[in-house]
Amino acid sequence: MAWTGGVVGVLLLGTAGTGVWVYQHLNGNIHGADVNSELGGDRPVNLSPGSKNILVVGSDSRAGTGGKYGSGLTTMQSDTLMVLHISADHKWATAVSFPRDSWVPIPACDKGDGTQSAPHHFKINEAYTIGGLSGNVGKAAACSIKTVEKNTGLRIDHFVSVDFQGFKGMVNALGGIEVCPKHAIHDKKAHLDLEAGCQNIQDEKALGYVRTRYSVGDGSDLGRIGRQQEFMKALGKKAQEKLTSPTSLYGFLDSATKSLTTDTGLDNINALTSLASTVKDIPSDRLTFLTVPTYPREADVPTDKANVVWQYPQAAELFGDLAHDREIGAAGKQKFADAQKNPVTARSVRVRVLNGTSTKGLAADVAQKLRQLGFTVVFTDNGPSTDSTTVSYPTGLKTQAEVLAGRLPGTTTKESAQAVPGAVTLTVGPDFSAKAG
Repeated sequence: MAWTGGVVGVLLLGTAGTGVWVYQHLNGNIHGADVNSELGGDRPVNLSPGSKNILVVGSDSRAGTGGKYGSGLTTMQSDTLMVLHISADHKWATAVSFPRDSWVPIPACDKGDGTQSAPHHFKINEAYTIGGLSGNVGKAAACSIKTVEKNTGLRIDHFVSVDFQGFKGMVNALGGIEVCPKHAIHDKKAHLDLEAGCQNIQDEKALGYVRTRYSVGDGSDLGRIGRQQEFMKALGKKAQEKLTSPTSLYGFLDSATKSLTTDTGLDNINALTSLASTVKDIPSDRLTFLTVPTYPREADVPTDKANVVWQYPQAAELFGDLAHDREIGAAGKQKFADAQKNPVTARSVRVRVLNGTSTKGLAADVAQKLRQLGFTVVFTDNGPSTDSTTVSYPTGLKTQAEVLAGRLPGTTTKESAQAVPGAVTLTVGPDFSAKAG
């Protein structure tokens, strides 16, 4: 998206007398949506002024697909979700993908019919659907932004939504992208039939390749995210190499801008160009793509074989690094990947729940919520009065305490000599409901 804005200047120079018309046409292609009025004032603070967090949504709108790709779906869907963090010094960037099967708390959102949804836990991509029930992309994006901000603590500065048809148009304008699947792919849902080996793909095959899931590897969304990231890197590289003529460049940009819906801060060529100018010199080895660390939710809730949960304390460390504008890089990416091999699950964390408020029965209510998240609650009782929810732990259980605190954003942890051996203690304060969602 940023690169798209950056090459507009080249396009305008190359088209000389038609530059004004081209500019106006491309500018008119972009759809803008006002999300600020939907987000309210209870949002994370930007801890690194000058850095930018951009929420990128791959919207699988069925409009214009000729009845393909789930024509029975009547709601708006988000097929891909990631946050692009651009550092304050504009020398590095990190793109973090969120599996759409991530089981997370979704806050109350405006459904577009005068009512609000109730806060609940579900797949992260449901947020876009809830906000978009009325067909309003701005409300869909707002609900996704609220959900991502709640779960990551990151302040989202902009959003960009790209749809099916624009993606195909960009690939076609480049003459296709080479992919090298190790095994043949036959996926009816993605409308894809590919033989094994390197080949150039475009149009429906390109779209099917980045959407295929169940017929490749382990069938998980994590595998698909990896293919999408590799495909987008290849697309960007080929665009830089091949778009040397005004004609081919115009075809690419026309498709790209037609597919874009952004917040009102980015809904024009000047804004995109300005954004692009901040990242155009970032070297490829300092642009890091990674996926938030996860593990199967089945490890915590045996009946759930369809979703994943974010792995803590690693996810909190990742979001903390980005919030404070600390570069992840290849080493950090590998560290998170290695940690996924041996996650500390919620089910393995033994929790004592103490009610630190005057609300009767709160410890039992909180214990029930923790059990639903997969934690093993071993004790409930009244505890010392407290103004804020805390997690205390005995020597040797720091990681377990961080796993629990990670599910309750803003909760502090502390080692305590008085902590009961073998378990962490959650002392519930009046702020618990806001933390737990």
